[in-house]
Amino acid sequence: MDIHEYQTKEILARFGVPSPKGGLAYSPEQAAYHAHEIGGNKWVVKAQIHSGGRGKAGGVKICDSESAVFDAANEMFGQRLVTEQTGPAGKVVYRVYVEEAVDIQRETYLALVLDRASERIMVVASREGGMEIEEIAANQPESIIRTTIDPAIGLLDFQAREIAFALKFAPSQIQDAVRILRGCYQAFRDMDATMVEINPLGELADGSIVALDAKLAFDDNALYRRPEISELRDKTQEDTREMQAADRGLSYVGLDGNIGCIVNGAGLAMATMDMIQLAGGQPANFLDIGGGASPDRVAKAFRLVRSDQNVEAVLVNIFAGINRCDWVAEGVVQALEAAPINIPVVVRLAGTNVKEGRQILARSGLPIIRAATLSEAADRVVTAWKNHKTQSGNAEAAV
Repeated sequence: MDIHEYQTKEILARFGVPSPKGGLAYSPEQAAYHAHEIGGNKWVVKAQIHSGGRGKAGGVKICDSESAVFDAANEMFGQRLVTEQTGPAGKVVYRVYVEEAVDIQRETYLALVLDRASERIMVVASREGGMEIEEIAANQPESIIRTTIDPAIGLLDFQAREIAFALKFAPSQIQDAVRILRGCYQAFRDMDATMVEINPLGELADGSIVALDAKLAFDDNALYRRPEISELRDKTQEDTREMQAADRGLSYVGLDGNIGCIVNGAGLAMATMDMIQLAGGQPANFLDIGGGASPDRVAKAFRLVRSDQNVEAVLVNIFAGINRCDWVAEGVVQALEAAPINIPVVVRLAGTNVKEGRQILARSGLPIIRAATLSEAADRVVTAWKNHKTQSGNAEAAV
């Protein structure tokens, strides 16, 4: 789960990571009031969306008067910002963050991420901040500093000092840099985060170091024990389909094709999508029903995939271990009987209770296309989709 910049800064402040003074606004009037409250003669108005690259999309503006703050906020509210991370759909701005403008002398990059290869938390830092880490890696790979943290010990002071010196902070700034690094690590550990990113970490004219922009991402599986984090979720920034799936305990990923996939397991989902593409089709999404799915859960998954208007065929591919093929079959039948659909449905079942599952599908009398293997299922769903599309086109032409 992602949260907004202002929320991240509030959390990091509790762990000793400083940032410029700021205030959240839901209207232009609030934005101008916060500028007056903060004081000074220059402010930054930032659109609060779950995406990087806001500045390039017009989501970050520097203002030198309260009226300019009002105008900048007024222009942002309701605007759909399109960045490299949002995709062409973009994200709508419903809130802005007004922050004091500071005199930045130098920008660096700092992040803590979960490194699955080493099963450790890794600090990734660079002397070149203010741009995406992908750009840094491509343009200045030699500037990237990596340090692995042993979870049994935590971030040690000598590691933090080594990183601070490698980032070229002055001796008088090392203590502050170490404090920020330790604060980021503690936030990562204590909040069940999967990423803490400060980009840029700014060195100001007075020698202080502050987080100018920051991101936090959390482990969805740990949210049950972090209710205060769950409350920070902003559903307006999420794909509606993915949000509905998450609310029902399902894992959903939306894509750009037209064949919906219902599977159990991320690995099987990837294989299923690859086979669909090899057969000449394009997946519209995949939905992972997880282990031990009941018929009701399968039916909900089916309805959710079908609610995507781009879906013109559905492939159910289940390799049952913890799951049971008969439960999956009952769920498919339950969904189709409750809400009949006029698009092809292909079901491939294998594993636990596969014989019973196939019998349930056969006895249902529903126009379900059955397949024994994944390759066969992919070929059949693509063929059925093409035939259905041709028939629909002919019917429209006849009308």
